[in-house]
Amino acid sequence: MIQVFDEAPQGLQHAPHEARLTAAGYSVAVREVDFTHVDDKESLMLAFLRGLGLTEHFGRNWDALFDVLTDPGQFSGRLALLLCDYVPFRARRASLAAELETVLLDAQAVSAREGRNLWLLVNEPDNHVL
Repeated sequence: MIQVFDEAPQGLQHAPHEARLTAAGYSVAVREVDFTHVDDKESLMLAFLRGLGLTEHFGRNWDALFDVLTDPGQFSGRLALLLCDYVPFRARRASLAAELETVLLDAQAVSAREGRNLWLLVNEPDNHVL
């Protein structure tokens, strides 16, 4: 079975079983962002602040999130964002999720051009479709 970390990141992907353990075997840093209580942009930015371990100086806007995710000094060259409870969030807040996905996919593309990997892993039961 091919592991997600065997290949370059490709958009939003299903998280492997025991993502943290699998990532450790590939020297991939994992940061978990929990969408359980995200209902608006402010709570979304707080989820990233907590999940990425950012300081209160984090700008809490799309540009600031993009900058953090593409800053080579912020994270190693191999980072996986584990997006927890993302599918229900996307169902609740489709337009906010669409804005977020634009930022995440743009950050993934810029990282790839700069020789870094940014995996976007959705941690959901197998019956959810991305």
